[in-house]
Amino acid sequence: MTGRLANKKVLLLGAGSVGEGIGNGRAMAILFAREGAEVVGVDLDLAAAEETARLVAAEGNSMIAVSGDVTDAADLARIIDDAQARLGRIDILVNNVGGSIAGGPEEITPEQWDAQFRFNVDYVHQSTRILAPRMAAQGGGSIVNISSIAGVRHLGHDLAAYAASKAALQQYSKVASVRYAPQNVRINTVIPGLMFTPLVTVRLAKQQAGGDAEGLIARRHAKPPMGRMGDAWDVAFAALYLASDEAKYVTGAEIMVDGGLSNTVR
Repeated sequence: MTGRLANKKVLLLGAGSVGEGIGNGRAMAILFAREGAEVVGVDLDLAAAEETARLVAAEGNSMIAVSGDVTDAADLARIIDDAQARLGRIDILVNNVGGSIAGGPEEITPEQWDAQFRFNVDYVHQSTRILAPRMAAQGGGSIVNISSIAGVRHLGHDLAAYAASKAALQQYSKVASVRYAPQNVRINTVIPGLMFTPLVTVRLAKQQAGGDAEGLIARRHAKPPMGRMGDAWDVAFAALYLASDEAKYVTGAEIMVDGGLSNTVR
């Protein structure tokens, strides 16, 4: 087996896609398998994970599709144990599950606040506390967390709970990276900006633009200094670097994949 992840065993949480097309998780699964990794891809929607596995197989590679709820601690533990049993070990963990609820301080209910933290950061803590010690025992590993530019700056609409949970994820990654650096377990974060994935038309257009997908897409393209949104492959290649041995001396880092948006004031 050749490739940048040759013989690596990967657990990818959030391997499906919202709607048809290529989302971040699907792109990572395809790319990691293309680069020689054995992948277990998990999604709450088994059909979405199976579609990812089909696309991986179309390139002559394979991914094991698994259904599970990472926000349920017991189910997450089962997912991890099952993946380790199937793969023999886990070298790379990608925490890609996440989602947003719109609203500011007055609109977000306590229940929504708690749900956003469960969905965006609590499971990352649970997966890390289980797998980081196991990676340490086997000589090292890599954990890649997928965050959002919403955890860095305001995007022109209120996402109070989502932004807070993503900011928490970013800081958690830094703290955990220091804890496990002596054991050669690297923990890094990819921070996507405004990406053109199926999520935009399937969910965000309803959430942020009253169903006006065309208008939302135009506004999102106009915001980054590069004059366009990125795509799922931009996120996948950043994650690939952090997961690979090319980043063997990189931990606690954040890679902004945002076309320069975080450097602007507009």
